[in-house]
Amino acid sequence: MFEEVSEVMEMFRNAFPLSFLFFIPILIALTPVGAANEFSVYKMQRYDLQGTSFGSKNFLINMEARPVGSSSMTRRCIVARLEEVTLSGYRDWVSQNAGGLVILIPENIQQLSEKEKKHLQNLEEDLLVEESGIPVYFAPETEELAEIYESIKNGASGDQAATAWQAFLGAATANGFQMVMTGPAEKPLTDFPIASIQGRLSGSGIEEQLPSIVIVAHYDSFGVAPGLAQGADSNGSGVVVLMELARLFSKLFTNSRTHAKYNLVFLLSGGGKFNYQGTKRWIEDNLELDANVFTDAAFVLCLDSLGADQTLNLHVSKPPKEGSAGAEFLKNLEELAKSRSPAVKFNMVHKKINLADEMLAWEHERFSIKRLQAFTLSHLDSHKSPLRSSILDTKENVNVEVLNRNVGIIAESLAAFIYNTSTTSVSQLFSQSLGPQASIESAMLNYLIQESRCAQLVAPEHSLITTLQDTMSRYLKDVKISTHKADKRDPEFLFYSGSQYTMNAYNVKPAVFDLFLAAAIAAYLVMIWFLSQNMNVLFSTIKKYVQSPQKVKSQ
Repeated sequence: MFEEVSEVMEMFRNAFPLSFLFFIPILIALTPVGAANEFSVYKMQRYDLQGTSFGSKNFLINMEARPVGSSSMTRRCIVARLEEVTLSGYRDWVSQNAGGLVILIPENIQQLSEKEKKHLQNLEEDLLVEESGIPVYFAPETEELAEIYESIKNGASGDQAATAWQAFLGAATANGFQMVMTGPAEKPLTDFPIASIQGRLSGSGIEEQLPSIVIVAHYDSFGVAPGLAQGADSNGSGVVVLMELARLFSKLFTNSRTHAKYNLVFLLSGGGKFNYQGTKRWIEDNLELDANVFTDAAFVLCLDSLGADQTLNLHVSKPPKEGSAGAEFLKNLEELAKSRSPAVKFNMVHKKINLADEMLAWEHERFSIKRLQAFTLSHLDSHKSPLRSSILDTKENVNVEVLNRNVGIIAESLAAFIYNTSTTSVSQLFSQSLGPQASIESAMLNYLIQESRCAQLVAPEHSLITTLQDTMSRYLKDVKISTHKADKRDPEFLFYSGSQYTMNAYNVKPAVFDLFLAAAIAAYLVMIWFLSQNMNVLFSTIKKYVQSPQKVKSQ
């Protein structure tokens, strides 16, 4: 037996490269292999508007994960829960050349406390106005992702070690994670078209000679992460109200007894969250092609955020003159709001257009600039309400009963105006099957929030656009889609591709572990080489102790 082993060891002693090739694969096989954990992440907004860049300018992450509070953030991906991220901390990470930031949020974001929601709203505003080159992502915190977060946090315990040697050992024995993002590269969408949908109900008589009422609602949503922005109240509720008004008045206009002498024009505009780009282009096109829409317009009613609260605010840039169409409609709204529900508070909010500000407050201001009588109806008292541009604007913020009530108030106010009758006598027009249907409104809202409606995600061929067009075509005529692209020479807006990506967290050993592994391999090879060179001495020693007891026994 010893002779056979001696021959094998002699072979390795005389052929050291062979021994190297034999033993190294064994060591490599014993080395820990990183396991991959896959999860979805949503990139922070990136866009250019009025020549100013907003959001995160980079998108690629392929680096080691570190928790908040680590001593070194350079070229590391910070993984943090929402409450750990602050503006001051974010600025500090940027100054340290952090490689990326993944913010964990609850899967059901409404589980956040009121304090946490306020923190998120403030963070959304702060992150979008900060110039940053680091990629920022939001990830719903699943159980698996929560475990990864805890492992990352525990793995960085060496950063708080009392001595350098303890920190060194802690880093060597810890398990780390390499965050690797997969997906197509982000690129500018230079020819991206914003789509708007319009339709009309023609009044009784010669259409070109009849006055018009224009009803407008922008359909897009907005939030710090485009892929997470449902926009249920702003402005899903506005779209629902417009569609219900189109359905109700289409029935009235098909009956000769209730066919009013007004044209009703309905517009679902795109790019509302980007300074109302779709509305701006629609106005310009109609001034060139069909000036009668505006010269004979009684007023323009814009709908924005109408699914909550016991308040109705009519926002105006200029209070309507006594006896004007706008003043009459305002009076109808006030009377019907009181009669429908004593708890409803109706207000007229006057705010002049700030021509020095490139960003308009409300959609009606696009029309007011053209000297048209226009106003926006909303339960919000200010355009600065953070919920208008937050990922917190989910279905839980919409009360379908309130939405249905507001549809009734607006429909009856319009009917009282166009039929020139009192508000008390129009309720019979919208009774039974002709009245607002909460089930229809709820179904429409559920459809709208199925996926994000951020402008950069809704191209003209998107299913949302075709569905809205088909629905409007049931009730209106001349339904068509108009598109608007930014001027290539001086673009007012520029979107970028990419909203949802897949990220892999690979369980790996830190770089310090490689030093330990290399040292262990070197020591092992030296030992094997030493043994192979001195195998005769080793065997003679072993034989001495193995054979000696046998001799004693034989004696």
